[in-house]
Order: sequence, then C-alpha cells, then structure tokens
Amino acid sequence: MRRWRWWIAGGLALVVVLAVGGPFVYIHFIEGPPPPKLALPSTHPTTSTGRSTPAPATAKLDGTYAVGAGSEAGYRVSEVLIGQRSTAVGRTKMISGSVTITGSQVTGAAITVDMATVSSDQSERNAQFDSRIMDVARFPTATLTLTKPIRLGTVPPVGSRATYSASATLTLRGTTRPVTFPLSAERTASGIYVLAEVPVVFADWGIANPSVGGFVTTDNSGTVEVLVDLTKGAGNPAVTGSASGSAGGGGAPSPVTVPRTTVPSLTIPGG
Repeated sequence: MRRWRWWIAGGLALVVVLAVGGPFVYIHFIEGPPPPKLALPSTHPTTSTGRSTPAPATAKLDGTYAVGAGSEAGYRVSEVLIGQRSTAVGRTKMISGSVTITGSQVTGAAITVDMATVSSDQSERNAQFDSRIMDVARFPTATLTLTKPIRLGTVPPVGSRATYSASATLTLRGTTRPVTFPLSAERTASGIYVLAEVPVVFADWGIANPSVGGFVTTDNSGTVEVLVDLTKGAGNPAVTGSASGSAGGGGAPSPVTVPRTTVPSLTIPGG
C-alpha cells in the first residue's frame, strides 16, 4: 500500500509539472517571442544610386498620398495558455487607402485592410479569427477613416518625427465606432511614414472574445496596429476583400492545407 501511495503521489506531481511546465516550455522555447510592435522604420529606401534624395526642408506637403508597399496592419492581444501569459499577434500587408494634406493640416484619410489575409503563427488561432471572431466571409475588410482634421503646425523637415492626436471611425466586423488615438509620423525623402495604435474593446464592436474554452483565455481588449508608408506614387491596389464575390456579398474562407504527414499512404492488396 505504501508503494502504491508513492506511485499515486508521484503521478499527481508529474501531472502538475506537465500542466505548468508544458505551456511554459511551449510558449518560451517552441513558439518563441511574439513579433515586436510595429514601429517607424530606422532606415528608409534609397535611390538606385544608393543615396537618398531628400526634399528641401521647406518643401510643401500639400497633396494626396497613397498607402504604399511598406505598409502593414494587424492586431496584438494578450492571452493566457494554461496559466502562462503570452501575446497573440496577427499581421497583413494587404492595405490600401489615401491621405490628403492641405496646407498644414491633414484634411482627409481612409485606410482599408483586407481582414481575410491577416495571419498569425498559429493555424488554430487563424481559423478562430477568420470564422467565429471576425467572420471575414461576411466582413472581409476593416476601415479607419479620419473624422477631424489633424493640425500639423510647422511643416516638419525631412527626417523629423512628431506625435499627434487623431479622431476617426473604425469599422470592424460591420460595426463602426468613433476612436481617438495617438499617432507618430516621420517625413521622408519620398513621403511620410505614419504609425497608429488603436485600442479596441471587443464587445464595443460586437466581436466575440477570442478565448477558447478554459484552454486559452484572452483580455477583453486588444490593439489594432497600423503602419502606413505614404507616397505620392500609385500606392497599393485598392482592397475590396480578398474573398469578395461569394453569395451574400461576403468572401469564401481560405483553403485548408493538410500536411502530407497526416494522410497515410494508400496500399492496394495484390490480386
């Protein structure tokens, strides 16, 4: 009986170690750290000669700028996997839109994100995001639209950075709500980089809490990260939703890829 008690106690201890240590090992050694927050680039594209061609410090900013190839958007949400805290991050470069500057004011801006292309490092998380959470088949895009002009004050010279406050509407999962958030900008030789972090309380947009049973729990809010590379050029193609055109005006879910290792080979008996 004493030996059996030792076996039972040892088994319970092993279960506890696996329950606590397993997620810790997975998050910190297998999954690895989450991508860092989006940030204004420390370096910028140069000309074909390898040298930048800075515009005069007094050059006007007036005009309409398109969202260019260096743009990216996504989400950042804190989650807990069986007691171990981590950060879920999903990103996409499928962004389009434009920003209009008149004099020393940003007078208009609209940024659209293809939600069906937002992807993280976990296929299970992506499946939940595409279906239950964001329902990208019905709501394939998200849009951030400026509602009040942003006063820039003195026109910033090339290479300088500044921080402003922006008021806009954010449309997620078919719901549009007003948002106010800080944004950082840097004027470059070819345009302007703008970085925004928009806080989102899921319930305000009718978004289901990303928690999955008692296995993965998340905070009731997250952050929408947006980094746009504004250029006077053509910019990115307009985003209309990568899966648009299906019944009901929504998009079709992305195809599922099944690894070959999960499909046993088929053997046909002789004769």
